[in-house]
Amino acid sequence: MHQWEFTMFYLSGSVVLAVCFLCNFENVTGKCIPSKCTPNTCILSDDQQSCKCAAGYFGDQCDQVVTIKVVCGKDSIAVFVIEDFFKYYNVDLESVHLSNPECRAKKEVIGDVAFYTVRTPKDKYDDCGGQPVEKNITHVTYSLRMMSDQQVYANIVRDPVITIDYKCIYPFIHMVSVSSPVLPVASETVLMMDHLDAAVEITVYRDEGYVEVFGGIPTVHYRDRVFVQVSVTRPRDFFNLRVDECWVTQTPDPNTTLSLSHTLLLNGCADDETILFIAKSITHRNGTMEQGGQNGVGSTVRFSFEMFRFIIEPYELFLHCIVHLCAHGHGESCVPECKSVVKREATLKEAFEGLVSYGPIRFKVTEQPKINVIFTLLVSMAFVWMLALFLILLIYIAKAGSKRMTTNTPT
Repeated sequence: MHQWEFTMFYLSGSVVLAVCFLCNFENVTGKCIPSKCTPNTCILSDDQQSCKCAAGYFGDQCDQVVTIKVVCGKDSIAVFVIEDFFKYYNVDLESVHLSNPECRAKKEVIGDVAFYTVRTPKDKYDDCGGQPVEKNITHVTYSLRMMSDQQVYANIVRDPVITIDYKCIYPFIHMVSVSSPVLPVASETVLMMDHLDAAVEITVYRDEGYVEVFGGIPTVHYRDRVFVQVSVTRPRDFFNLRVDECWVTQTPDPNTTLSLSHTLLLNGCADDETILFIAKSITHRNGTMEQGGQNGVGSTVRFSFEMFRFIIEPYELFLHCIVHLCAHGHGESCVPECKSVVKREATLKEAFEGLVSYGPIRFKVTEQPKINVIFTLLVSMAFVWMLALFLILLIYIAKAGSKRMTTNTPT
């Protein structure tokens, strides 16, 4: 028995969702060729005459990876298994279901890749053969099994039943009353792509390491760097993310014509001279690593810009970004071409685009010493009078000296 286990965590505000699933390929062997067996993907028999695919691989040379995704939603649990895996073992869509055969799989195409999927509403969990819910003081665990019918040929069976066990682990959510509202540290939008919901989140950080999130309204000085992160939070592994356009307005309305606006990104490229994309190894909340940060490279895009304010009040910024989802295997390049930028309308023209906004980001006005104009005028006038009196005194002394010299001159 081979087991393949993943764990993924998703954090938004104070809610944590955990996803964990086991893929059990008991006695499922690939028709691999021993002479072409590749280490780590297939397992040779002791006599070196036959081989079987290692867990997570299939194909004649065990060179194809089994793509399995689990999406733990608020009201439902969904599992996606790549169609090619079932086709390799001659398993038809009609024979794939959960423990209760009434809960059958459907075929869905996401970014030109076909999956067998089963979506289970929470209120149908028991009816579909879900295992008894496991509870402890912190989490609740739901366990389901996706399986195939036994393949019978006349009165014999040659192939085993394929079973895929998967779990969703949810925390207990405690409601706490507070005396004043807590401002969100992130803003999220949900996009629909090929019947699959994708959540995209935008967050603002204090530091280049993207560790310290602003807990309330960010308040920033002139030319301080604002560190922005836009990421696909669920499902993380389906998509790469490209931020096509970002602009700043004085009001929450992204399409306002009643206030000033300023463009930061256009067609995925910097349109503000202070924009910097930050390419680093990103550690997600589930502990997995991703080489990302740059636009279109992974599921997370990071950039920064220098703080500014508009020439008129209000001195608040609202950040708006048009994002584009690229499915793995879709064949399109998600990385923008920045050699030449042609300006276009900031509208949602493409199928898998959506708008995500964040704000406000407040400009911190430095307190300047207040000057009393009347006092300044009085001081200026006093200085003029003192200067005039000094000049008059000099003239008087000069005249007095001249008169004394005239009187003392002998005749």
